[in-house]
Amino acid sequence: MTLILGIDPGSRITGYGVVRDTGRGCEYIASGCIRTGSGPLHERLQIVFRGVSEVIRTYGPVTMGIEQVFMARNADSALKLGQARGAAIVAGAEAGLEIAEYTASQVKQAIAGTGGADKQQVQMMVMHLLKLVQKPQIDASDALAIALCHAHHRQTLIPHGLVSAKRRSGRLRL
Repeated sequence: MTLILGIDPGSRITGYGVVRDTGRGCEYIASGCIRTGSGPLHERLQIVFRGVSEVIRTYGPVTMGIEQVFMARNADSALKLGQARGAAIVAGAEAGLEIAEYTASQVKQAIAGTGGADKQQVQMMVMHLLKLVQKPQIDASDALAIALCHAHHRQTLIPHGLVSAKRRSGRLRL
């Protein structure tokens, strides 16, 4: 059984989700949001780093999935998102986690069956797959979706011996 951490990075809110991959499916362990407030960027990045580090210490995952940066209409927002993502990746790397990156469409495809699913569709599928009775916050739901996507990709790669072949510098590129 493998504990998997999913991260939905953000410079104001970073969602996290922890699931246990049993080999037959995933079980919900925890989820939540790391809120950084509206201070200077360097302070918000430090909060993301410390928050992700604390989640890793608390739950002990061995692998982490994180969403890749996409180019939005606002380049400044995309840069801040990339920096928050970097803070989360460094926290995972410092803890020795295996790290994999997924596009938003890969996550949506794995969870909802279509790369064009909206956030509410993904949230409902996360609830269904993890047998949750309450809706998690949308950022936490996205993070759980990333963790589930990572579990799915691990299940398809491990039997073929591809996980170690794709691993470079502690990060999986899928």
